[in-house]
Amino acid sequence: MSIAVIFPGQGSQSIGMGKDLFENSAEVRAYFEQASDILKEDMAKLCFEENKKLNLTQYTQPAILLVSYSVFSLISLKIKNKISFGLGHSLGEFSALCASGALSFEQAISLVSKRGYLMEESCKSKAAGMMVVLGLEDEILEEFCAKKRNRGLKVWCANYNGDGQMVLAGSREDLSTLEVEIKGLGAKRALMLPMSVASHCPILEGMCADFKVLLEESLRDSFEFPIISNVNAKPYKNKLEALNLLSAQLVSPVLYKQSIKENDAKIESFVECGGNVLKGLNKRLSQKETLSLQNYAEIQDFLQKD
Repeated sequence: MSIAVIFPGQGSQSIGMGKDLFENSAEVRAYFEQASDILKEDMAKLCFEENKKLNLTQYTQPAILLVSYSVFSLISLKIKNKISFGLGHSLGEFSALCASGALSFEQAISLVSKRGYLMEESCKSKAAGMMVVLGLEDEILEEFCAKKRNRGLKVWCANYNGDGQMVLAGSREDLSTLEVEIKGLGAKRALMLPMSVASHCPILEGMCADFKVLLEESLRDSFEFPIISNVNAKPYKNKLEALNLLSAQLVSPVLYKQSIKENDAKIESFVECGGNVLKGLNKRLSQKETLSLQNYAEIQDFLQKD
């Protein structure tokens, strides 16, 4: 059987994430300890106890990667010869890179924490935000955003999550003022997200050069399987391509919908590591099964199947 391993992005975090794995696996506890040492932050406390830090981008990103990679590590021996490609949603692309061996776990944790910090800094003075829009065709929203930019507003299509599901990014104020107008176009819903960054749009241009330096220091030219790029929905498998695509990813929309549709024929099923957000998106994008693995019992069941 050929499978794709897929990894969720920012927004999939929740208090208690990874707790069941932590309690049942010495290997996972070791990953939490490593991440805590690298970030000088108690990751078990961050993930398991009520706090505001988990929703700050520089902490959210390593926390999600930590849990996603923990799940992958527990199933990796069973699936290593069956993986056709890895795919992540935004931040999840870095979890996929870590799973493929292009980033060590230590490098990945450090890199995504710095990525989150740079994103926060880039957006700090710009009052950035993101909005999810349901029920409109891509072309309608693309044209709408282009017209608004011509009038000086800062709004872009940022995440192509599925047919009729788009996330916009830009100025929080501009997005808020357009909420009623977007609903007037026929949207079933237009909702501001609880985020202080505007991912995958030109607002992040100022951090691209600094981030590319971090990528150069961190990435290895060693991929056990190809990664599908968020930028062009095509596979890559070397450091040079990764450097350019992961820098561009900051300011380019996430082509998740296109990535699933264009690569669906290569595999027989999807395995989502550490979340179930992508399973929900995949129901509308593919006829193939998406298995979501989040807790220890689910992983044990998966390992015992033929």
